[in-house]
Amino acid sequence: MNYGLNGGIMSDWQEISGGITAPRGYQAAGITAGLKPSGQPDLGLILSEVDAIAAGVFTTSHVRAACVDYCRQRLQAKASARAILCNAGQANAATGEQGWQDALASAKALGEALNVSPNSILLASTGVIGQRIKMDALLSGIPQLVAQASETGSDAAAQAIITTDLVTKSIAMETMIDDRPVRIGGMAKGSGMIHPNMATMLAFVTCDAAVSTSLWQEMLQRAADKSFNQITVDGDTSTNDTLIALANGQSRTSAITEMGPAAQKLEGMLTAVCQHLAKAIARDGEGATCLIEVQVTGAPDDKGARQIAKTIVGSSLVKSAIFGRDPNWGRIAAAAGRAGVPFEQENLRIQLGDVLLMENGQPLGFDRQQASDYLKQAAAGAYLKEDTVLIQINVGNGHGVGQAWGCDLSYDYVRINAEYTT
Repeated sequence: MNYGLNGGIMSDWQEISGGITAPRGYQAAGITAGLKPSGQPDLGLILSEVDAIAAGVFTTSHVRAACVDYCRQRLQAKASARAILCNAGQANAATGEQGWQDALASAKALGEALNVSPNSILLASTGVIGQRIKMDALLSGIPQLVAQASETGSDAAAQAIITTDLVTKSIAMETMIDDRPVRIGGMAKGSGMIHPNMATMLAFVTCDAAVSTSLWQEMLQRAADKSFNQITVDGDTSTNDTLIALANGQSRTSAITEMGPAAQKLEGMLTAVCQHLAKAIARDGEGATCLIEVQVTGAPDDKGARQIAKTIVGSSLVKSAIFGRDPNWGRIAAAAGRAGVPFEQENLRIQLGDVLLMENGQPLGFDRQQASDYLKQAAAGAYLKEDTVLIQINVGNGHGVGQAWGCDLSYDYVRINAEYTT
């Protein structure tokens, strides 16, 4: 079963190269501006050659970074943009009025360098909470950043936005609409402080389809609910979570203004891109040795299925058991039971990989060594497709299906976060 794809359209797109600049009319760049003490790339740019319809989903935290409030205001006033500027190193959260002025100055400087209105600039920041952006470094770096923007700048931009990430995260996909190719590209960062309702993550999506403002926002919210809002590493939501999607119409297809076959196909591909990036974030969880995927069927509705899945994948006890290679069905069952979604205990079925652990609410005499070996093999395949621990849950005869992703909880998670200042 293909979970998470809107409208039931499956295999109607393919992965292509090019990342965030694969869609027509986009450029990107990433440079080392001196924002990070490590000397690594720390300033990224995504640029549309024309005004693009812009949509956004942001942190639900009441403690928010200046860039989040800035983008919310900009998108409420004008749901379009030409460029996204992202700095790494300083979160610019809990920085007061001066942090807000820094955000305005960043947009103004990039707008002048691109010869566009500052109101066409969107912002994102990641790094240490409570630290203002090193504005001298950022402002000095903008001319170089703009000069390096190109259609081949996707990898550089993806590198410039990461912090504790071990790998960059990007994807591009293509489908056909009106007998013309339509592409979506995406890149993201995130490794720790990751939890549903957005997380310490930044994600940017580019698209060359023509789509109405309201429909693009609705599509992005639904895609986020099936992807970024279904991942968890450690149960902590951040101050800077940002998902921005641009659609510039450069594919020259007919405008998509309401739901129908073309809109379903576009939203399905958008969801697939977001799910790829979300899984990449969960896979790269701080100290993680494997990706955990929980699939739930039989719930009263999809929302309930997703709630059960993310409760299981977010359980510290489940995560610890998987790190210990312990096929502990009791922890999985307990997490499903406290998810707040009603189901009959005698309907509960739990499967770990190919090993059936529970049927009809009762544990089975499964091969414990086989199940433990399955968990060990997943850990041995870190950063490969074989690194996924699959937990399948059925809770009844309802039509609801959902999935969530996370990672195991290792000793290294504590070490990393004891040594790193958020």
